[in-house]
Amino acid sequence: MGTDAEILWEVARVLARDAAEVSGSPRRALPPLLFFTDPARTPRPWETAEGLPAGAGVVFRHFGVTDARETALRLREVASRRNLLLLIGLDAALAETIGADGVHLPERALDQAAGLAKARPDWLLTGAAHGTEALTRSGSLDAVVVSPVFPAGGASAERPALGVVAFRALVEAAPRPVYALGGIDASTAREIIGTGACGLACVSAIRSAFRA
Repeated sequence: MGTDAEILWEVARVLARDAAEVSGSPRRALPPLLFFTDPARTPRPWETAEGLPAGAGVVFRHFGVTDARETALRLREVASRRNLLLLIGLDAALAETIGADGVHLPERALDQAAGLAKARPDWLLTGAAHGTEALTRSGSLDAVVVSPVFPAGGASAERPALGVVAFRALVEAAPRPVYALGGIDASTAREIIGTGACGLACVSAIRSAFRA
């Protein structure tokens, strides 16, 4: 791994370790690092997945593109071979079809979590949250992804950055473990240490650092 990759992976593992020491064993193992895909910013996500360390996770968000199934199958093959966890964004039917490890729900769909948890107790379920209201609907999830911590691109570009202090407060209020997302890269990752987050989630930074 290059320097940026080493920093992200090291910080992610520190966060996972510290969170486990505080809360004890979670109800299921969580990857320290989550690679969030995006059709525009990560057009060939399987190449990035090839470079991820064993134990990391991939969240495939296809946003309705026509080749979603083909890309998901490519990611499933890489994830199986490299011991990665694969979640599908929102699309439970696709997750079922390709044998994914679970689903990631956008904030608007958090109400689906209870039904999915009942129907597929073997799945890992994560969901997005941008404030305290969403956290109140996250009880059926295994973990919450809170964003944007720092100024970010993509779907979070128009949202004001939380900053470390506000992010820490949301972590403390959350009923489930929390990942930090938004503007996380090798230069900002260490600022998350001590917030109580259980890991890091990134889009472009992981693509740049881990692409095989």
